Amino acid sequence: MRDNREPLIEISQEEFKTIGYELIDRIAGLMDSIDKTRVTPGETPKKLQHLLGHTSLPENGSPAEEIISRASELLINHSLFNGHPKFMGYITSSPAPIGMLGDLLASAINPNVGAQILSPIATEIEKQTVQWLAEFIGVSPNYGGLLVSGGNMANFTAFLAARTAKAPKGIKEEGLASSSKKMIAYCSKTTHTWIEKATVLFGHGSKSVRWIPTDSLNKMDNDLLEQAINNDLKEGHQPFMVVGTAGDVSTGVVDNLNAIAGICRIYDLWFHIDGAYGIPAAVIPELQPMFEGVKEADSIALDPHKWLYAPLEAGCTLVKNPQHLIDAYSSHPEYYNFSKNDEGASQNYYEFGLQNSRGFRALKVWLALQQVGRNGYVKMINEDIELAELLFELAENHSELEAISQNLSITTFRYVPRAYTSDIENHETYLNTLNEALVDELQQGGEVFLSNAIVKDKYCLRGCIVNFRTSKKDIEEIVEIVVKQGEKIHNRLYEK
Repeated sequence: MRDNREPLIEISQEEFKTIGYELIDRIAGLMDSIDKTRVTPGETPKKLQHLLGHTSLPENGSPAEEIISRASELLINHSLFNGHPKFMGYITSSPAPIGMLGDLLASAINPNVGAQILSPIATEIEKQTVQWLAEFIGVSPNYGGLLVSGGNMANFTAFLAARTAKAPKGIKEEGLASSSKKMIAYCSKTTHTWIEKATVLFGHGSKSVRWIPTDSLNKMDNDLLEQAINNDLKEGHQPFMVVGTAGDVSTGVVDNLNAIAGICRIYDLWFHIDGAYGIPAAVIPELQPMFEGVKEADSIALDPHKWLYAPLEAGCTLVKNPQHLIDAYSSHPEYYNFSKNDEGASQNYYEFGLQNSRGFRALKVWLALQQVGRNGYVKMINEDIELAELLFELAENHSELEAISQNLSITTFRYVPRAYTSDIENHETYLNTLNEALVDELQQGGEVFLSNAIVKDKYCLRGCIVNFRTSKKDIEEIVEIVVKQGEKIHNRLYEK
């Protein structure tokens, strides 16, 4: 073997700088012109596969500069841009530029934030990020937690902590068979599908979820919640967890968290808040009454890659008593030598969640929190809400649009053609068909990207604004685009 290796994967300092500077220039150009591009080219999978080519794995390597150049061209010219000011589909924000740089720096150091000894400063930055996020939403900075990939994982992490805390003591050794009682979780019928996934994947079964109907405001009906808990107790089941939603994914509604907290106290249940989308709005002083009760939560899920504008991936689980995470996740095999330092016990994040090897997700969030500050986020989140309110107002005042709902930064509405009369047989069915076709057309057309929601049996267009690039001008243009495309589709469908 030679004394000095010459690994093919290495890049010299000068070449790295040349490639890197060119890449940064391209990214900066994209950010500067993103409002002038299409939201998406709307290309088919077959076309994209043709672009990549149907080749086998290369036998030999190619120059890094060529590869990065081609990858840049593919991504910049053939992607959907959730950073586009007219992207309002689902709940993915424009990525903060400082977060992009943070991801580059994090991958350069490449810490494994599973153990403190493997990630000394990264661990401390993640701890501080968790503390700041807790302060941001108005709960105690003593909440513990960790960064995860997104909402599903944030909620899963809390679900397992809740189960361990409320289950019989033998659950870690004997599993769910340690009790003859079925463990039941409760949530609004509008709760994200993660809860069903959790019960299936973690052995409870989907029938262990009680989907509580909503009231006239689309909030969980807490009278029906309490009835369901009492019914299950009479049946010999074990209620263990209630999920309150802080910003449901379809309409942005926030449940009555304070009332749910009171019910959880009465029945000794774990109170979890799914705030993946909406909980950052608790930073706005005028909206804090809407989030009353958040301080009572045993756990909270939130996604900085939603309304804090972090690049994907960045979710977070916060737990009032961090020991519950350790109780659920900690293990100490003999090959782990991670337990102590000179100051006592180390905080090792493998003991807080499902992952052992963990990337440094916290850095991009930590950087943005410092760049923007609390007041900066208050301003941007307020602006997003105001733009959603403007969209609702414009829809309400337009002769061919029907405004349906507006909560936080989510507005739902639908297209109702001017020439359309309600005496047409099955008119609601027709309007649902029309608006579903309109959503499909808009998503492929590239001018604007909206998603859909079903509100009171009406198929709606749904705009969710978590986008610091969106402006009043964009909202006004979106209304024009929707009406123009809606008229075309109506003419096509009506002629049939």
